[in-house]
Amino acid sequence: MTESDFWHMEERSWTGGADYARSVTRDDAVFVFPFPAGIMSAEASMKGLEGRPPWRSVTLHDRSFTRNGPVVLLAYRAEAEREGQSYTALCASTWVDDGDGWRVMSHQQTPAAETAAGA
Repeated sequence: MTESDFWHMEERSWTGGADYARSVTRDDAVFVFPFPAGIMSAEASMKGLEGRPPWRSVTLHDRSFTRNGPVVLLAYRAEAEREGQSYTALCASTWVDDGDGWRVMSHQQTPAAETAAGA
């Protein structure tokens, strides 16, 4: 898989809905979201996606890609939008090739406030 393939899968994790997210997430994955969600298991995170609309769009900026054998780390700043909501966060996802294909082992989001140029 190429670096581009990983970025495409990461974008789909935002926009592909609960079914796609579930298909690329390990059962033992860990998610770290802003308060009040906090640290969540894969099961709890997937349940949280059910019935929620996926992000309509996401743009990944300031991309960092690191690969070491069967482990890939993606770090980036996401700007996402859905139904009247916009969200900017600093994110990191760890993907592992566990023999069943590449799947998310961990994902973390930290809300990022936009600042004015020159501020």
